[in-house]
Amino acid sequence: MKKKKKWPEDWQDLNPGCMVFEPGSAREYHTGSWRAERPIFDESKCIRCGVCYIFCPEGCISQNKNGYFEADLDYCKGCGICAHECWPRAIKMIEEG
Repeated sequence: MKKKKKWPEDWQDLNPGCMVFEPGSAREYHTGSWRAERPIFDESKCIRCGVCYIFCPEGCISQNKNGYFEADLDYCKGCGICAHECWPRAIKMIEEG
């Protein structure tokens, strides 16, 4: 029986172009730990339009129970697209500290 590979042992074992070893496994890898900035959502400015949700390339923005949007920081890479696209300026990027 072939042993299931989870992570490469050295750089020669890397899959060209990606690190996905099993489809549908993205939730196992918390990729937000290397970001330089993170989004801060201001509910007083938010109009709950969902533009941030639509434009997030990682799909880590979701609505909370009050209908406002928030990012799952375990997966947010800090790209700032949500803040750039938010026309009410309800999202600002702050330095990760």
